[in-house]
Amino acid sequence: MHMLFRHGLPCTAIALALGLASGVSQAADNQILLGASVQLTGPVANTGRYYNDAYQLAVDQINRKGGVTLNGKKYTLALKIYDNQSDVNLSVRQYTQLVSQDKVNFLLGPFASNFALADSAVSEKYQIPMVQGGGASDQIFSRGFKYVFGTLAPASDYFGSTIKMFKQLKPEPAKVALLYADDSFDVSVAKGTRPLLQEAGVQTILDERYSSNASDFNTLLSQIKSKQADAVLVAGHETEILNFIRQAKSLDVSPKFYSFTVGVPSEDFRKALGKDAEYAFGMTAWLPSETLKDDWFGDAAQFAKAWGAQYRYEPDYHAASGVADVEALVKAIEKAGTLEPKAVRNALAASDFNSLYGHIKFADNGQIHLDQTVIQVQNGKPAAVFDGDKFLAQPQYPMPDWSKR
Repeated sequence: MHMLFRHGLPCTAIALALGLASGVSQAADNQILLGASVQLTGPVANTGRYYNDAYQLAVDQINRKGGVTLNGKKYTLALKIYDNQSDVNLSVRQYTQLVSQDKVNFLLGPFASNFALADSAVSEKYQIPMVQGGGASDQIFSRGFKYVFGTLAPASDYFGSTIKMFKQLKPEPAKVALLYADDSFDVSVAKGTRPLLQEAGVQTILDERYSSNASDFNTLLSQIKSKQADAVLVAGHETEILNFIRQAKSLDVSPKFYSFTVGVPSEDFRKALGKDAEYAFGMTAWLPSETLKDDWFGDAAQFAKAWGAQYRYEPDYHAASGVADVEALVKAIEKAGTLEPKAVRNALAASDFNSLYGHIKFADNGQIHLDQTVIQVQNGKPAAVFDGDKFLAQPQYPMPDWSKR
């Protein structure tokens, strides 16, 4: 069951189409109500939709497979989702409404670290567990909160596998430019990347922070060109990365290597750039492998097939982490044997199970650790290239100059 709310008001047409009464705001006796506020409209809706779609698919599949068993009684999962319009202040108000007025049992998270950082304060205040797979910033998990759990690996280690790969590339990148947006996630990425570069003996010739939603990278690209950077690492948002690559092409800025925290795993990103996406490196903590098993979809490959059939676009790690959020809550509810929030919170803290996303075991701070696999766009598809230890496929390196493509 899924209730979609836009602009803080029920979407009656959608509710009616789904056979729902739009005024229902609390779970029935045999339902467990999960609530979230996600970006369905606004600048980051293209990624926000992964979470809306992941929560819906997971809830539908779990219900299809028998729902949740609690002390011998069967419960079905229900969803209540608001559209925060990519507005963090609205998101906080909506999470407050979910808890205080809608009386949801548990919370799922939004997309983006700055949203998760603010919204998790609501779950902590009301002591209602939130499991979120949209925020990776170390800052979310450094406050001693007990009720927020995250299924994305720490932002500070996003470039960890990439920098390990540097040592095995020929020629080895010697001079690196590090660019990052001024939000919680990207600042955490940069903070964690600096010592990794230093330990690897790589010279950082440019370390620059830029404004979120920046559209003009010409000045930074000119510096990258003049300082002759071998590699460029960019932590940012998808629209920023698209602008960066397009402007790099127009200025013929051609380092040997560039890598981005977002974009490369996304089908939309690759379609938007076409052949210009070729050679771009990125990272992912998830690939749709048959070796990743779970109790509801079978394995990650079957999940990816089901996702494509339902939504007509490819899932990436955002989708898999969103499904894992729902699975973690269900496992914890059944383990706790109650819907009492503190008991479920304690069961979440003790989570130790395999999901289609990977092994779910939260550290003491509530965050999971998963290694990042380096991927590269090759022939229009993301190819797994390096696993943090060894090459999985031959990287296309150095990148050819734009003028020679």
